[in-house]
Amino acid sequence: MILSIESSCDDSSIAITEIETKKVVYHKKISQDSEHSKYGGVVPELAARLHSEALPKILEECKPYFEAIRAIAVTNEPGLSVTLVEGATMAKALSISLHKPLIAVNHLKGHIASLFIEEDAVFPMITLLVSGGHTMVLKVEDFFRYEVLASTLDDSFGESFDKVAKMLSLGYPGGPIVEEYAKRGDSARFDFTIPLYNSNRLAFSYSGLKNQVRLTIESLGELTKKEKEDICASFQRVAIAHLMHKIKKVLKTKKEDIKTFSIVGGASANLTLRESLFGLCREFGMDLKLAKLEFCSDNAAMIGRYAIEAYKMGYFTNIEDLKVSPKVKEG
Repeated sequence: MILSIESSCDDSSIAITEIETKKVVYHKKISQDSEHSKYGGVVPELAARLHSEALPKILEECKPYFEAIRAIAVTNEPGLSVTLVEGATMAKALSISLHKPLIAVNHLKGHIASLFIEEDAVFPMITLLVSGGHTMVLKVEDFFRYEVLASTLDDSFGESFDKVAKMLSLGYPGGPIVEEYAKRGDSARFDFTIPLYNSNRLAFSYSGLKNQVRLTIESLGELTKKEKEDICASFQRVAIAHLMHKIKKVLKTKKEDIKTFSIVGGASANLTLRESLFGLCREFGMDLKLAKLEFCSDNAAMIGRYAIEAYKMGYFTNIEDLKVSPKVKEG
């Protein structure tokens, strides 16, 4: 089995995965949402302290599996440096004490692996990754070969939801709250413009849309609940329309004969986004592959699923070479 650790942001998670069957025999995640909500976003130092408390508690439950462990996997990039260090430190200690090799896992590759938790992988595919500060479309050849087809120039899809929620004083995490408010709102009330609509550039941008929302809020003064719902609905409509517009351009130029489209990352749990992508895939004759909702947000099971493939390939990391990085390193 592989023991995997995830601590890239504000979720403390450990999983145990069988190498041959890919079965997740143990998985636990402790969220910090309630602790960070009062601040309107994640406070890195607080997140690190909470990881230092939660991860050892979860690990205590994993001791019955220690004899079967063959490797220790851990997220090392990208994420918050101070929280990544908590997971990496635990992984190094386990590697030394259990005499098992380390596998460093890129968090974004883990999200792609979330599509295949407890099942065999099918490649190639075009993937929309909407996780944290990242929004990109990738051509995925296999677990280790990726080509970026489009990425964000500034804010990400998920970040824009969090920032709109903060501007409306709706709380944290903002994505699910904005989505819920949008269900009751009039999506046509505010005519926000779709970013980069007249540009042929294969890229995303959400800073301008976020600014349109800010100006609208300022113009209305003290907002009623109905106005907040209408703003959320109008914002979500345009935010998703922007994704669909650019993804269409990508598929028209980069699709080749690929038959599978997938979406991964925390924001992939947005049901309106999923419905839009189902329609897009029908238009292009593609199948839509989705991760289970429980594995869309950060979790150690996805890290373990990627680590199975790395283990089979012998892709191990020397303990002295295990470094954390807030950004994705080239290559």
